[in-house]
Amino acid sequence: MSTNTTASTTDTTSRSASTSIAPMRIAFATCAAHSEGRPDDRHVAELIGAEFHVWDDTAVDWSAYDRVVIRSVWDYSHRVSEFVGWCRSVGPGALRNVPELVAFNVDKRYLSVVNVPTVPTTFLEPGDQLPAPDNEVVIKPNVSAGARDTGRFTPDAAAAAAALVATIHAGGRTALVQPYLAGVDQQGETSVVFLGGIRSHALRKRPVLRTAGIAPPAAQAHAPAAVMLEPNLVSASTATDSEFALADAVHAEVAERFGTPLYARVDMVPGPEGEPLLLELEVIEPNLQLDLVPGAAERFAKAILRG
Repeated sequence: MSTNTTASTTDTTSRSASTSIAPMRIAFATCAAHSEGRPDDRHVAELIGAEFHVWDDTAVDWSAYDRVVIRSVWDYSHRVSEFVGWCRSVGPGALRNVPELVAFNVDKRYLSVVNVPTVPTTFLEPGDQLPAPDNEVVIKPNVSAGARDTGRFTPDAAAAAAALVATIHAGGRTALVQPYLAGVDQQGETSVVFLGGIRSHALRKRPVLRTAGIAPPAAQAHAPAAVMLEPNLVSASTATDSEFALADAVHAEVAERFGTPLYARVDMVPGPEGEPLLLELEVIEPNLQLDLVPGAAERFAKAILRG
C-alpha cells in the first residue's frame, strides 16, 4: 500500500473553525428520517452555522439560503423524479452538488459512459431476460441506495437471480448484472473522498455481500436502505497509487463535464488482476465518514464556504 497521504491532520483548516460566523446562510438538505442530520454532518454544520431541513418540506424557503448542501437525503431513490425536480428548483446557483450532476448520478447507467475502467456491467432493461450465469454475479438496480434490491448469486441460484431482476423490472428500473470479483472478499472496497476539488481522505469498506443472496435489511426499520447502518463497516485507510490515479481520473472527468463538485466519493474494487475498477461514483448523499479522519470536517466546512 502507498504511504501517500491526502491531507495533513494538522491542516490549517482546523484553525479556521471561526467559520461559524460565515457571511452566508447555509442549509443542509436531509430526509424526514434524519431531520436533525446524521452525526457525519453535525460538526460541519456547527462550524458554518448550517441549518438542517428536510428536502421535501414545502414550508422551507430554499431561496433564502446562499448555499443548499445535499446530505442525508436517503429516501430520494424512492422518488427520483420528484427529487431531481426539487434540485432543479433550488438551482445551480445555490445547490451543491449542482442539479445536472445529481441527475447524472442518480442513474447507475452512467457507468456505461464514463471514460475510466469500470466493473464490467450488463444492463437489462425491462423486458430483457437474464442470461444463464456461468459465474457468480451481482445484480442491482440502476436506481437505488445502500445495497437495496441488490444480491449476489451463484450459477445454481439462477431462479433467485431472475426473481430479483423481475422485482427490479417491476419497478420500472434497469437491472445491472456484474461479475462478483473475488478480490473484494480479501480487500473490500476502497473509497477516495474529494472535498472542494481536493483529495481529502481514503476509506476502506468491508465486503457488503459476504454471502450469496439478497443484501440484508437495514439495521433500523425506518432506514431507507439496506446495510447502511451496519456498525464498523467502514474505516479510515489509505489507497494505492493506482487507486488514487483512478479516483483522480473519475473526479477530473466529472469536473470537466459539470464543474468541480463540492464533494465526491469514488468507490473502487480490485479487478481480476488486482487493478482498481470503478464500482460507483457517489456525489448525492454519500456518508463521507468525516468523523473518522481528523481535519476532514474542517476541510469540508472551508470547501462549502468557498462555494
